[in-house]
Amino acid sequence: MILKKLLIFSILTLLISSSIIAQGQSINEEYVLIGGIEQWITIKGKDRSNPVVLFLHGGPGSPSSPYADAIFGEWEEDFILVQWDQRGAGRTFGRNAPEALNETYWIKNPLTVGQMTADGIEVSEYLLEHLGKHKIILTGTSWGSVLGAGMALRRPDIYYAYVGHSQLVSPADDFIHVYHKIYKTAQEKNDQESIKTLESVGPPPYDNAKNAGQLMRVIKKYERENSIPAPESWWKISPEYDNETDAQHRYDGDDYSFINYVGHKDLGIKAMSSTFNLMKEGLDFKIPVYLIQGEEDILTPLEITKAYFDKISAPAKELFIIPGAAHEFNQSVVEMHYKIISEKILPL
Repeated sequence: MILKKLLIFSILTLLISSSIIAQGQSINEEYVLIGGIEQWITIKGKDRSNPVVLFLHGGPGSPSSPYADAIFGEWEEDFILVQWDQRGAGRTFGRNAPEALNETYWIKNPLTVGQMTADGIEVSEYLLEHLGKHKIILTGTSWGSVLGAGMALRRPDIYYAYVGHSQLVSPADDFIHVYHKIYKTAQEKNDQESIKTLESVGPPPYDNAKNAGQLMRVIKKYERENSIPAPESWWKISPEYDNETDAQHRYDGDDYSFINYVGHKDLGIKAMSSTFNLMKEGLDFKIPVYLIQGEEDILTPLEITKAYFDKISAPAKELFIIPGAAHEFNQSVVEMHYKIISEKILPL
């Protein structure tokens, strides 16, 4: 009788678990040992048999996990969606950083493109084993496109295709191009405030994060003026992340990651942005490559993305230019992601 009750209980437990997955609850949310540290990964979807999409967020240091439900929640019908707080971002940063943050921590714990690319490959291998898949779909936006391209180039055997949005190519060189382009725009608009800011920092390269941040603010200002924004509802933080602890970790991780990205001479922190150039090192892909580019993107200009795209060698490649979109996500950009994955990649 006891064995019968245990059997019934086990069957009910299995049915309840299956029902939870069918209702679109998390398949998995946990810290996973990646690259020698615990990193935060969420896996969501309604059916484990669906294809897996790994999202690589931008920044660096700007995790998409707090906003993913609002932006991509409807995709859970058709895909298993994976969000990963990268090394130095969000919950991964909070899990590994000391309570008392200071410059010594920044100096002794540098971020590198090589380490973070290796992290991304290790995350992918974990997903393949954990979900019983042979390959996954890879998509990266802005900073995430650096990791995405590197991962696809190094391990084409584990990805169906790569989708790059606002693709970074060679930031150290491109930033100089962007500065002169934005300075010319400010002059044409007689925007004295922006001209003053740009003249005060001068053209890149910079040896401190403050100057880079000031240039970024002018770029974002002009992008907002000329682009269609994302729906306000997208930026409502999911309840599980809407607390002081997570907010502080996002804030601190963003600072830490940004200073590693742009570098800071006085602290001896080398700029990650100066350590890669896809125009020289990232051209020969063994999997299909699809690039999505906002027509109003100033930070990663269309002319640079197009020049890179033209040089790429891949089994299939396409460049999709989105009118009214700047560097960030908006409705049209997300819809194009879905269209590419559904119509171009799923048949693979």
